[in-house]
Formats: sequence, C-alpha cells, structure tokens
Amino acid sequence: MKKVRWGVLSTATIGLTQGIPAIQRSENAELVGLASRGDRGKAKAEELSIPRYYDSYEKLLDDPEIESVYIPLPNHLHLEWAVKAARNGKHVLCEKPAFLHAEDTKGMAEVCREQGVYFMEAFMYQFHPQHERVKEIIASGEIGEVKLMRSSFSFYISNREENIRLSKEKGGGSIYDVGCYSIHAARSILQSEPVEIQAFSDLDPSTGVDLSSVVHMKLENGSPVVFDCSFDMANREEYEVVGTKGTITVNRAFRPDVYGGEGLILIRTKEGQREERVAGDQYRSQIEHFSACILDGKEPSYTLEETYKNMLAIDACYQSIQKRQLVNL
Repeated sequence: MKKVRWGVLSTATIGLTQGIPAIQRSENAELVGLASRGDRGKAKAEELSIPRYYDSYEKLLDDPEIESVYIPLPNHLHLEWAVKAARNGKHVLCEKPAFLHAEDTKGMAEVCREQGVYFMEAFMYQFHPQHERVKEIIASGEIGEVKLMRSSFSFYISNREENIRLSKEKGGGSIYDVGCYSIHAARSILQSEPVEIQAFSDLDPSTGVDLSSVVHMKLENGSPVVFDCSFDMANREEYEVVGTKGTITVNRAFRPDVYGGEGLILIRTKEGQREERVAGDQYRSQIEHFSACILDGKEPSYTLEETYKNMLAIDACYQSIQKRQLVNL
C-alpha cells in the first residue's frame, strides 16, 4: 500500500503522546521526520524511532520527500507555520483551534488553492464512530424532536505559571482550548449553524484569559445549545441531546481514547434506558482519513469552510465576553 510521508513540527506534548503514535499505527501513513528547535527533539526522534531529525522547522519543510505535516504548535503559531508549510507544497493537519480569528481561514484557503494542497483542522473526536451513531438515533425519531443540546469540557490546571493555555498572547483561553469542541459538536450533531451567542466568563485577573465560560447559543434551526468549558473544574467531556421523547447522553464525548477507545452512549426514553458501547481509534482514523484524501486527490470531509464557520462562533464568544452582550452572527 502506498503511504503518505509525514513530518511533525515541534515536540509538543499532544504530538508526542497522540499525533505521532497515531501516524505510526496508521496503515496509509509513514512518519519520516520530526523538527524541533531544541536538544529535546533529537532525543525524542531517537526514542520514537523517527528516521529523520531537523533542528529547524524550515529544514523539515524544505525536505521534498515529506508530503504532509502535522502542526501541534501553540495556537498563535498555527497560521504562520500552516501557511509556510502550504507554500512549501505540504498538506497540513493542524491542531485546533486552527487559527485565532475566522478571517485567518480565508488567507489559508487562498494559499492552499495556489499550491494545490489540503488543510484540515484536527478535531480528532469527530472521527470516533459514536457520533455517527448519535446522529442515527436522532434521525430515527427515538428521542423525538430535539429541543436542547448541552455540553461540557473541563479540566483543572494546577501549574498556571508555566501553562501556555493561560497566555493571552499565545491564544490561551478555555473557549479556544476546549469550548471549541462543544461548538463543533453542536454544529455537527444538530446540523445547523449558530445565529446568536452570549458568553459569560470568569477571567483571570492577571492575564485576562477566560478560565471558565458558560455559553448560550441559538442555532439557525431554532435549537438552543448551552455549553460550559473550564480550566478550573474537574475533568468532564460530555454532551447530551434532549428531545420531546427522550435523551441521548455521550459521557466520553471528546476523549474516548482515555477509555481504550470505547465510546459510551446512554439513551433514555419512557420505555426505559439502554447503553451502547462503540469502539474506535479517533486519532488513527483522523490520520488515515487525511492520508487517504491526499492519496486519492479529494478534499477532506472537514473543510476549511467548516473551520471558518467554527471560528466565527469562537469569535462571537469572545466578542460577547468583551461587550458583555448578545452577539448576532
């Protein structure tokens, strides 16, 4: 089988623990190189059996044998290096949030068109099959007409002085980091776009970063959505869809990999309740999907247009926090 040759920019933790192993266990991908600006990179390349090490991102991008790059850099560096990679003819899989503003997406799209390369934002959770199962249950009418979606994604950050998630200059904030998942899930599961958003946030007094947020959204189809996200609460990563006849609760919505890849869906109706367990490898499936798109010459299922729409909602959240009012999209 032909494989796409991949490179990774930086030794970011998400790359070392999830991105790189996913590439290595994928059937249609081959990890060729790792780039880092410090001594840690060379040691990690040896430790993870990565054939090539580059002491700069530019050297990796200049390597003609690398076809696609995975970018797990801090949020504020995504646009710069995604554009540089695309201009070097590389396809780009970039960690979420892809950019800091929706308008950034337009420039990225232009470069991709000019260079004939693909870009995909790495919302890995969407590649777990449990979410398609949720859509099937909704479409079947089992829970009736959808009236509400609720979602939560939180974890507690203890060492706040060294965590880039608390740096406003580097694109820190709970909405950027984990709230973006709940926005994406609402858009994807309910198949509708936000038209109204109001966010209520607890801001860090020293950095101005949103430590916790509760966001109210109204979708174009009339469905209300409420989600919360936080760096100041216990671990939670779940969503619930409430209908006129029942509810669907997904308790391992965004990180089923923590549970060995097993998703858990709880369906409650007046007839009773049942559990459905759905297995999947979301990180591997993401890599294999993007690699297959490269090999087949077709656009990824999650397009830059979809990234733009998700970023519009994120922009609206931060506008609402700043203005302390409802924002219409």
